[in-house]
Order: sequence, then C-alpha cells, then structure tokens
Amino acid sequence: MADTAHTSPPTDRTALPQHSAVRSLLRLWPFARPVRARLFTAAFVAVLASCISLVIPLVLKWLVDGPVAERDPGGVWLGGACLLLLGVAEALLFGLRRRLVARPLAGVEAAMREALYHHLQRLPVAFHDRWSSGQLLSRGTTDLQLLRLFLAFPLTFLLVNATTILVGAVLLLVQRWSLGLVLLAPVLPLMVLCSVFEAKYGRAARRTQDQLGDLTTVVEESVLGIRIIKGFGRHRSQARAFRQLTHALRTSELRKARLLAWILGFNTTLPEIAIGGALVLGTLQVADGVLSAGTLVAFLSAALALRWPVESMGFLLAMSNEAAAATDRYFEVMDEPAVDESGTDARVVADEPATDARAADVPSRHTPAPDAPARREPVRHEPARHEPAQHEPVRHEPVRHEPAARKRATQDAAREIPAPSGTGGLAFSGVEFRYPDAPPDAPPLLKDITLHIRPGETMALVGATGSGKTTLTALVPRLYDPTAGRISLDGRDLATLSRNEARALVAVAFEEPTLFSATAAENVLMGGESAQESDLRRALAVAQAEGFVGALPEGSATQVGEQGLSLSGGQRQRLALARAVVARPRFLILDDPLSALDVHTEALVEAALRRVLATTTALVVAHRPSTVLLADRVALLSGGRIAAVGTHHQLLRGNPEYATLMSGEGEGAR
Repeated sequence: MADTAHTSPPTDRTALPQHSAVRSLLRLWPFARPVRARLFTAAFVAVLASCISLVIPLVLKWLVDGPVAERDPGGVWLGGACLLLLGVAEALLFGLRRRLVARPLAGVEAAMREALYHHLQRLPVAFHDRWSSGQLLSRGTTDLQLLRLFLAFPLTFLLVNATTILVGAVLLLVQRWSLGLVLLAPVLPLMVLCSVFEAKYGRAARRTQDQLGDLTTVVEESVLGIRIIKGFGRHRSQARAFRQLTHALRTSELRKARLLAWILGFNTTLPEIAIGGALVLGTLQVADGVLSAGTLVAFLSAALALRWPVESMGFLLAMSNEAAAATDRYFEVMDEPAVDESGTDARVVADEPATDARAADVPSRHTPAPDAPARREPVRHEPARHEPAQHEPVRHEPVRHEPAARKRATQDAAREIPAPSGTGGLAFSGVEFRYPDAPPDAPPLLKDITLHIRPGETMALVGATGSGKTTLTALVPRLYDPTAGRISLDGRDLATLSRNEARALVAVAFEEPTLFSATAAENVLMGGESAQESDLRRALAVAQAEGFVGALPEGSATQVGEQGLSLSGGQRQRLALARAVVARPRFLILDDPLSALDVHTEALVEAALRRVLATTTALVVAHRPSTVLLADRVALLSGGRIAAVGTHHQLLRGNPEYATLMSGEGEGAR
C-alpha cells in the first residue's frame, strides 16, 4: 500500500467547455482516412439510392396522366414494371452501402481501441492515480461502439437526407411552386428547433455517458472486492450505492428520451400539417382544372418520400451528438501527454543541445533558447567505473505548475546539487518530489533526499506510515520523475536514460502484488523478456514458491485467475517476488515484499533472498526487524527527509525514533 494518499477526484467532466458537435467529430478523420474511399463510395451509393426514390413520383405522374387516363393496359404494365425495377434497384443499392461500410468500420473501431490501449500504457502513473478504471473502460467499449455506429449510419444519412430534401424541394417547386411553398414552409422553424435540440441533447448525452462510466467503476470494484463485501456484510450498502447511480443514469436517459420525443414530435407534426395543407390546396386545383391528377399524385408521392428524411433528422442529430460526446471523452484520454518510454527526461533534454536525431526531434517547448548556453555535455552511456568521476553541477527546478518564463527564472536561481560520492550503485542527490496533482503551494512530499547505496549493497528504508517510502522507491523505475534533484544508477543520471533502459536495469516487487489472468509461469516471466525455464525455476526457488506452484492442477501452467484471487495473499506475494528476481536485475527495489508470509516461510525466503541480494544493489522498504536484518545498512525516512543512516544496531542504539519503530510502538510498526 502506498504511504501517502495523493489521489484527487477526477475533474467534473460534464462541466468542461463544450465544443460544437462538428468540431468534435472532425477529430475522427485521421482514423477514418484509411477507409475514406469506401466511405465516400458508400455515401455516393446511398445518395443514388435516395435519388431513385424521387424518380418514382415522376413515373407515377406519367402513369396516371398517360396509360391510366387513356385506359392503356400495356402502358400500365410498363409503368408497373418500371416502378418494380426502381424499387429493387433502391433496395440493392442500400444493401451495397451497408456491405461497403461494415468491414472497414469494424477496422476503424479496432484501430481506435488499439490506439487507446497503447496510449494508456504510455500515460504516467499520475494519470492512472486520478482516473477510475470504469471511466477508461467505458471509453474503450461503449464510446467506441457509438462512434462506429455514427460512422456507419448517421454520418452517411445526414448527407443523404440533406441531398434528398434539397433535390426533392427542387422537384416540388418545379412541378407546382405554390404547393411546393406550402410543403417547405416548416423548414425554417424546424431548423431553429433542431439547433436548440442539438445543444440540449449534447449536454444530456455527455452526462449520461459519464454516469455510465461511474456505474462501470462500481460494478468492477464490486466484482473485484466481492470478498470484502461478503466478509463485512456490506452487500446492502453496495446495492444502495449502485441503485443511486442507476437511478441517476435512468433520470438522465429519461431526459434524453424526452428531448428526443420533443424534437421527433415537431419533426413529424409540422411536415404532416404541411402535407395536409398541400393536399387540400392540390385537390381544389385539380377540381378547378388547373392541375392534373397525375401531377397531384406525383407531388404527394414526392412529399411522402421526403417524410422519412425530414422526420429522421432529429434522430440522426441525436445519434451525432452522442457520437460527439463519445469523441470528446475518447480524446480527453488521447490528449493526455504520454510518457516517451524510449526518451529521456524532458528536463534534461531542455538543458542539453540536440546532439542526435532523437534530441533534434524534441518539440520546441523543450529546447533552450538559441542564445542559451549548454549546461551539460552529452551523456555517453559507458560502463560504470569504480574510480571517482567529476560531474558538472546540474541545475534542477520544478517543471510543473509554472509558465515558461517563470520556469526559466526558477532554473537560473536554482541551487546547484553536488554529485554523490562515488560513481557506482544507486544515488539520490537533493531529490525533491511532489505529486503532479498537488496544489502549486503544497510542500513537497520528499525534500532534499541525499542517499548513496553502494554497488552490491542492500539498504533498508524504514519510516512511519505516510513518510514517503513507497513514493521514494517509485522514483527509481521512473514510475514518477522527481520534481528536482538527481537519481543516478552506476553513475548514469536516471533522467538521461529512457524508461525502457531504466526498467531493464531495475526490478520492483510491490507490497500489493498484482497478478494477471495468465498462468503462474507467465506472471513470473513478465519480469524478464529473455528469461528462460531455468530462470523461472531459480526465481520460484528464491521466492519459496516452487512447492505451491508445483501443487497446482497444471503446475506453473495453471491459470491463476483475475488478480490472482485463486491464490492466497502470501502465494501472490511470492510470485510477485519471483517476478522481480527472474531477470537477475542490477538494481532491485522491494517494497515490504514479505509482509504476507508466515514466520516459517519468511525465514526460508529470507535465506534464499540473501543470495540474490549479494549479487545486486537493492533498496528494501522494511517494517519488521527480520526484514531489516537483510540489509547492510538502514536509512530512516522521517518528515520527507533522510533523518539517519547506519546499521540496524547503530540506529537501534542511537536513534530513538528508529528504536520506537522497531519496537512495534510507533505508527509505522506492523
């Protein structure tokens, strides 16, 4: 468990600035571009099919005024055959349209889902601290389904219906302009109503989709935490919380339904009134002999052909607004700045000249001004030497919560931090850290951390709960980057290493072990890409896990289930420890890795772990004397600072705070 509570609730995303639906939906173009040929072809086919439906009234006019009026059976059969062929052609074209878009749009949805998943993997841990998994899950499932549906149906038919209405209006006016004006009279009020509806429905759709994300979070947490819910008999309170969310979602859905019913009612009523008025006026004109019966039939047929395009505009606008809200939600995540796993810390890049292609490609906001002197020589990744090396002092400054001008001023005024003594091992030099979502004026959680762990040495990190132990260990594999100061691995500034390089050197075992829905072997081998079967057996032996793994139904090939809940807490912790040591890392970070083990198993694991620790440089968060005794030296973290460093016995005799923690009387004892 992390030592500090640093998460903050997500921003109220329903209160974010609202963009126009068109502006939001245009952001889908990069994903739709690869299938644009099919989309344009499908739109053309749909427009052609819709225009065929407007040819039918012209055939009817010819049929009524010609063969029917002249009682010509041959002409009637010919007209009927033409109508049949036109109907079949229209149906075939609409079927072709659906076939054209089905496969490519499934590919677009898959590409967007893959891009979202890839981006989530590259987002910093601070992002995942703020966002609930349910909100992210709903963006990757429900929202993308809405976007695929929009690209398949409303996108095409908004164009098709607009074209149909425009062509139909021209035909109506050409046939009888007076009747055409009567039918077109509702157009202006309907446009105003649709504009008002679009704004209201867009807000309602966004609220509904956010509430659905919250509901997904509750369901996920209830499933994962079912043992806690049952163990404490909290099913009723959880059911009440779920009921409140479902009622809120139901209220929002009903508001959407009311808005949709309102616009559909107007879209249906006003055109029907116009058609009724045109029918009365046309009948009078036929009776007066100024209009032929065929023209009236054709006119009414065209008007009826335009009913669906007009009435469906509200429905299509509703779907488009839901898609726009889904697009905004999708790009809220995609717009979050990702971490370049293969790049170095932006603070270092800003201080260094662009000496290679990667540095030259860094965006301008991370490059110094043209007249700014280079503060550091380019880093050369050479093997660490064991003689003292000279390091230029580096200026460090907080990079968050400051505009560029203030950041430069802070950089110029920042104090210089000396390099640690020695070049090997793991060294912290003046490290300061505050969480990205902390207020700008909040004091840093870690302050002036200066600590050197020699090559091959194991250091225990001890401190009260909330002192920042877990946070400090998270800086080494670059789960977070320090706000100021420097961390070095064997003399190489951690900020000059890519995250991929850093994590190839550093292995971590967290206090709360996380396992995946995979086999026991696959969970362990995640610790090293090139790990072999022999490495797996060695790692299981170190973690004293070979016994229970061998007893599983299929041995190491047994699926451990979601979150490894089919295993005990101690078994999960031992698999996590095996995962940390399987790749023989040069640096090992252990966050109280033995807390869930019984005394007998703990002693066996410690005995095996000593052999591993003898070949690596390790930082071990410890709460119990038995774990502390694994270390060569101990560092006491208090108030965000390193308060004392020494052997266990030295601190036990000379530091009252440490003695209190080890005696079990302190806040941090377990």
